[in-house]
Amino acid sequence: MLIHLPIADISVNMFIIFGMGGAVGFLSGLLGVGGGFLLTPLLIFSGIPPVVAVATVSTQIVASSTSGALAYWRRQMIDMKLAGVLVVAGIVGTVIGVAMFNLLRSLGQLDLIVSLVYVVFLGIVGGLMLWESARAIINTRRGRPAPLRRPGQHNWVHGLPFKMRFKKSRLYVSVIPVAALGIGIGILGALLGIGGGFIIVPALIYLLRVPTNVVIGTSLVQIIGTMAVATVLHAVSSQSVDAVLALILMVGGVIGAQFGARIGQNIRGDQLRALLALLIIAVAVRFLIGLVVAPDERYSIALLGGF
Repeated sequence: MLIHLPIADISVNMFIIFGMGGAVGFLSGLLGVGGGFLLTPLLIFSGIPPVVAVATVSTQIVASSTSGALAYWRRQMIDMKLAGVLVVAGIVGTVIGVAMFNLLRSLGQLDLIVSLVYVVFLGIVGGLMLWESARAIINTRRGRPAPLRRPGQHNWVHGLPFKMRFKKSRLYVSVIPVAALGIGIGILGALLGIGGGFIIVPALIYLLRVPTNVVIGTSLVQIIGTMAVATVLHAVSSQSVDAVLALILMVGGVIGAQFGARIGQNIRGDQLRALLALLIIAVAVRFLIGLVVAPDERYSIALLGGF
């Protein structure tokens, strides 16, 4: 069933778009990620203009993350104070990211920068995550589980000033790395159309030593706050949010997130991290292929505006 997208100005199969939203929503609930790192490329590969894909995906991220967060909230597995700090910092980063997005778009370099950042950033993050999760799986099978990272164990981050206590996570840590993490995720989210959960989840676990049982729910709350602001800013500043596309993605994402949240409770953490790492690497490789392989059409004509 074909449906016309007014902002993207193309016709797409509604069921394929719905399936994309559902699959990414499932990953959101399963892994505690917004899913934008996968959905944005999928839309771009499907022919949606990158500027529309990046701006519109933020709406689906909000919907699927809200659905998943509700499931964790009912289980009391969210540190709302930690999430609040991350959200405030994330909003600051989102404002910066949207400004960068509009600047690159006006210069005509948005598509290239998005592809390059996806290749480099996702390749590094995915490679590190895959290495760590593979080691954990191998050690577990050999009867040598990885050392337990208990809440309260200290590293260099815990020596920084301006400390704040997060009772739910049993942490007493500087607010500086928490704010820096939130700002960084906000910038990337607005610029690339990603929720940033694939970054914030391992960062909370390995850098701040947040207990695993509250990490996913807390991550989803942070994603909701920053992506909601990104959606509004994109809609106001660039008018690139396609409401029809967003609605289809949101319905699929909300349904998929509920199934993902239920299944995620029964899978080991190292297996979840390995799955996420493989997905990240696959997306990076696909963007790399797009950068090095000559396109079928070497030239295109596009209306830049102002005429």
